[in-house]
This record gives sequence, C-alpha cells and structure tokens, in this order.
Amino acid sequence: MQTRFLGNSGLEVSTIGLGCMGISHGYGPAMDNAAGIQLIRSAFERGVTFFDSAEAYGPFTNESLLGEALAPFRDRVVIATKFGFKNGDVAQGLDSRPESIRAMAEASLKRLKTDRIDLLYQHRVDPDVPIEDVAGTVKQLISEGKVKHFGLSEAGVQSIRRAHAVQPVAALQSEYSLWWREPENEILPVLEELGIGFVPFSPLGKGFLTGAIDAATTFGSDDFRSIVPRFNEENRRANAQLVEVLGHIADDRNATRAQIAIAWLLARKPWIVPIPGTTKLHRLEENLGAASIELTSQDLAAIESALMQIQIVGDRYPAHLQQRVDR
Repeated sequence: MQTRFLGNSGLEVSTIGLGCMGISHGYGPAMDNAAGIQLIRSAFERGVTFFDSAEAYGPFTNESLLGEALAPFRDRVVIATKFGFKNGDVAQGLDSRPESIRAMAEASLKRLKTDRIDLLYQHRVDPDVPIEDVAGTVKQLISEGKVKHFGLSEAGVQSIRRAHAVQPVAALQSEYSLWWREPENEILPVLEELGIGFVPFSPLGKGFLTGAIDAATTFGSDDFRSIVPRFNEENRRANAQLVEVLGHIADDRNATRAQIAIAWLLARKPWIVPIPGTTKLHRLEENLGAASIELTSQDLAAIESALMQIQIVGDRYPAHLQQRVDR
C-alpha cells in the first residue's frame, strides 16, 4: 500500500484508510468484538495504517474495539477520532465546549489504549461555541502532547478558515463520492489553498455505488439508511442509472464498481484519502484493490461525460440531521 500526506501537515497515512463506524454502529447489528478486531488487524496486514473512529460510534464501543485491535502495533498506525456530541450521543445534540473537548479527549485516550490521538476531529461544527475556542482548545491539547493533529468534519468554508487561523487544520472529513460532489464547489479549492488534506467518508455512497443495493433492498430499523431520503425505494430506482454506468466503466477496466469509485477519488487530488468502511474481509480486499488502479485522463473524461447525463435525486440526510452540516 502506498502512502499519502494529508495536505501540508506532515501526517502520512495509507492511500486508503478504514472507516470503522460500521463495525459498531449505523448499518445494522454491531459486529462481534472478536470479528471486528480480526477485520481491523486484517486491514493493517494489508497495508492500512489510517483508522477512523469517533466517540459517537456506539457510543464509545468503537473506540474501545479499535484500541484493543491496534494495541500490538500502535506505533505503526494513525488513529483518528472525533468529539462534538453531548455525552457522545448524537441524539443529545452538539457540545464542543472547551471543558467537554478536554473530558472527551481524556476518555478517548483511555478507550483507545494510547497516550496520544494522531488526528482529533470536531465531529460537527457547534453554532453555540466559537470555532476559535474549539481550535484553541485542541491547540492546547497538541501542546500537551495528547493530540498530534487537528481536523474538522463537515465544516463549511468560513469555519475552516477561522479554525485554521488559530490551529492549522490537518484534514477535513466530509462526504464525497461520485454521487455526492458538493465539496467540489467551494470546499476543495479552499483546502488546496490552505494546504489541508481531505478525507472523504462514504466514498461508496453508503454502499449504493457497489451495485449491491437496488430498489428491492430493505433496511432494518437499526440501519441509518432506512431514514435517508436518497435511499427510499423511488430514489434508489431513479439513481440506478449511475450504478449501471459505473458497471460499464468497471467492466472495461476489469475492475469492480467499488474500485472505480474509489480510484476516481484518488485521482482527484494527491491529498485525498478515502476511508471506505466494511464488515466483510472480501469487501475490504476489494476496496484496497482500488489503490492499484490508475484511471487515465480518458477514463476520467468518460466518467465525467456519463455523469453529466445523470441527475442524482434524494437528499443525503433527513432534514433534522442536515441542519447539523455547517455551511
């Protein structure tokens, strides 16, 4: 596995990371602990050095699992986690008060079985706490050696600029994929200007771009996609055209849809590091195979031309969660 630097931060990670949320949270029943640990260690054995968690995943259980899984090779990996929800619970709302950030960092260090967090993100911008106070608190944690790098998740342009002026932002994590390209409008130019890396989550459209989901697919009540407008039956049927086009391109390259979708992201900028998640070893191996696919300018032009003919429908979040995305 090759490596990339997240912007100008000096933080070097594997070209593809592992998003660990789905192991514990969000997409149905959590994995058995032993199986989750084995999956994470299998990723490391295959060259992954960048692992993404959050206190809200579980809550808390994902960090504990990740800490146990990575303990044998802690010094050879980069661990990212996030703060920003009251008591680690999304349902309780946002909380990025400085005292809460400090308490969360201490608790996360214990759960992760480590003495430092390599990359600490604010999970969502808190409108009730000035972003300068958030950045300043993380800056103090960095000076104390408890945190190495500061990140933001789903932050808008002004929040990024204001935070970066206080404490350099190493990476922004936001959704970005072939079916959610909004970051291209304003976010990517600002990241390039400021030398900030970009970590796309849901690079496979929460599984939709793999082709494994169609209009007949059903989601359990414990699967986040059951409340996402883009995943209702009508919208899945309408968006199937994108999966079909992706399949044609993948067939031409003797690859899978997932691999082309990830390779497309890697081709956008050298400081982009996607973090696809999975609970299955064969999907992990498939996703990592994207690192060896180099899309030509002709490939990229063909993808762009095809996408211009397709209108993606459906919001990516239900209304009550969309309000938490900073603009």
